[in-house]
Order: sequence, then structure tokens, then C-alpha cells
Amino acid sequence: MRIADVDPGSPLFGHVRPGYTLVSINGQKVLDTIDFTYKIADERVDMRFADPDGREIDFQFDDASAGELGLTLDDRKIRFCKNDCIFCFVHQQPQGMRRALYFQDEDYRLSFTHGNFVTLSNTTDEDIARIIEQRLSPLYVSVHATDDKLRRCMLRNEKLPAILPRLRQLTEKGITIHTQVVLCPGVNDGPHCDRTIDELAELQPGVETLAVVPVGLTKYRGDLAKLRTYTAEEAGAIIDRIEQKQQELLKATGSRFVWPADEFYVAAGRPFPKLHTYEEMNQFENGIGMAREFITGFNRRRNRLKGLKSNKRVLFMTGRSALPFLSQDVLPYIRNDLNLDVQLHEVPNRFWGDTVTVSGLLTGQDLLRHARIKTDEFDTVVLPPNCLNGDDLFLDNLSLDQFKNALGKEVVVGQYNVAETLREVCQ
Repeated sequence: MRIADVDPGSPLFGHVRPGYTLVSINGQKVLDTIDFTYKIADERVDMRFADPDGREIDFQFDDASAGELGLTLDDRKIRFCKNDCIFCFVHQQPQGMRRALYFQDEDYRLSFTHGNFVTLSNTTDEDIARIIEQRLSPLYVSVHATDDKLRRCMLRNEKLPAILPRLRQLTEKGITIHTQVVLCPGVNDGPHCDRTIDELAELQPGVETLAVVPVGLTKYRGDLAKLRTYTAEEAGAIIDRIEQKQQELLKATGSRFVWPADEFYVAAGRPFPKLHTYEEMNQFENGIGMAREFITGFNRRRNRLKGLKSNKRVLFMTGRSALPFLSQDVLPYIRNDLNLDVQLHEVPNRFWGDTVTVSGLLTGQDLLRHARIKTDEFDTVVLPPNCLNGDDLFLDNLSLDQFKNALGKEVVVGQYNVAETLREVCQ
């Protein structure tokens, strides 16, 4: 492994430099950062490095830790997905987006460190053994269907190993797994979905949760498989069936186990379940319980906003998915109780198409276009909290500074905590 950086406080500082190679720990090759952290947990650690010319140097440590050694490894080799899923979002994108959006990772290590969903399609027996030995738990696995024939068709990979034996092998060795199904109309729903829920539930408590999310489609599908979104009636039927399963499983196992994504409730025009029904919120980042947590969090904090005053005209922009609960559960209190001049507007997703409704997939150009149309109606615009990355870039690579300069008005990046966003706006 190549050394990318050495912390000045490291005992190796001055002896090992960026560009050196970590040859081995206790005589064993180091595979990646996770493996490095695992191997230095031994009571005695013998480390061998090599400089760019191949000269080797050895160090010995007792009770070493990753933090104390202060090494950053160049760990950029990510496994690429070799599936060709019929619903793959990466295949539905035009040119000119963030570079990272075009990379299809299928790496169990990122599943462990970042919660990325993987299919385990390129996971070897050696990988499984390592996962078990190093306790890389929990993992997040995209199942989509436990019927292996159907699963291979959906992922368009005839070499795909059977999923249930893989999951059983991992869970029997103490690995916790969170699963998901991307539900496609007429493909893996109905009886297929029932079977998937039942067979995964049999692997509890190792398989701890299952999220059922609707397929996401853009207008850039071209010659891809013909898929459609769910109607309101269909979304309601899916909710009813899953909630029935929840009650059966809760009675039998003590956990609801399976949850429909928030998007189904939005599509069906249904109220979100109570917060406690989401149990440990293990699939929050997958859009399971996020809306209810948002509403509950606002209600718990809104009394702190009493006395807040501002003459600003404020425009909150969001996607279609968030509009119903923001307008029903949040906006009335802001306007009627606090008497703040706040507007809430849905921004049409012209870039991806009408079927993409989440605020996290609004581009800078769509947000800017809508704000410019309304520019005479507000003093401050509030952007959705999830439309920018860590470098303040929108999905279409427009920067936040470019957005601000083009708009010429005060711009605030919203937080998931609306109360805190309002405090910032009204300062």
C-alpha cells in the first residue's frame, strides 16, 4: 500500500514519507485501510516500509493504533460493478454531471465503511472469509428478489451466485446485514415481493432489516428496459401489503423487519407512520422514516422559535416529494404562528424529468432557473439541504458561488433541522 500522508505527530514522521510503500505488517501483505486497522490491533506490530528506490526499513510497535501511527494510505482501488441492472440509475444520466456519479461501485468494503448497498456479485470465497474474520459488520446488500432466476434477469448477470446461501453463510457467522429491494412494476412486486420478504425474514436476526424502495427513472433511458413508476393506487396497495407483513412479523419476531420507502407514502398521498414504528431507523439514509423524523424534529423544536422576527421575504425551494409534508406539517406554523413571510415552492426537475421528485436530485441550473423566475418575490432563497456535495457543487457541477453570483440575492443552504435554518435566515 502506498503512503499518502504522515501526520506530524506520528512516531513515523521523518522516517516514512508520502510515496513510500507499506510492504507488510507482521510479515503479511496489507490489502487496504480496513486490513491495516485490523492488523495493527495485534499486541506486537512489525511494520516494513520501502522507499521509492526499494530500500526497506523496519519498525516495531507495541499496542499500536491507527490514530497513533497517523498514516493515511492511498486506498483508491474500488471494485467496479459488472452487473447491468435494468433499473441502474447510473445508466440513466447524461454527460456533464459530477464524475463520481458515473462510477458503479460494487465493493463490500464501502458497504461496511459507508453503508453503500452491494449485490455481493463479485464477492469471492476469500472475501467472505475475510468479512467473517475481520467482523466487517453490518453490511448493506441489494437483494431485489430471492428468486435467483428473477434476480439474475434483473441484474442481467447469469453468473450471479445464489443470494440466500451467501446471506445465510454470513449471518450464521455473526455478520449483521441490512437489505433492500428496488421494486419495479410488473417485475419483482406482487407474489415475488411477498416471497422475498418471507425468505429474508427467515434469516432474522442476522438479516436485520429490509427496505422496499420504488424504482427511480429519468428521461434519459433511451433503449434501456421499459419500466414505469407506480401509480398512487398501486403505491397504496404496496403500503397496505407491507404494513400487513409488518404486523405479522412484529407478532412473530418482535420486529417489523420490512419498511416501504417514504416515496410510496408520498405517491399514495398517505400520512407517514409514527416515528416509533421505524424502530432503530437503520435504513434512514435509504429514505425509510426520513420524512417522519423531519416532521417530528421540527415539532419538538418549534417552540424555540417563538419571538423570532424578520422582515425578509424567504423562498424555500424543494422537490415534489417533500412538498406535501412541508406544506402541511411545517409551513402553516411558520406563516400563521410566527408570522414570517415564507413561501414554499416545488422546483420542477427539468434536467432529469418529471419522474425524479426528490430534492437531492435537483440540479443547480433547475434551482437557479426557478429562483430567477421568482426573484421579485423574495429577499432570501433557501436551498434544499442535500443538493450540494462536500465541495459545494451541485449535481451538474455548478458551484454554490456561481449560483450566488448569478442570482444576486442572499442564498442559504438549508439544514435538515428547519428550525435552525429559520434562525440562520432571520439573523
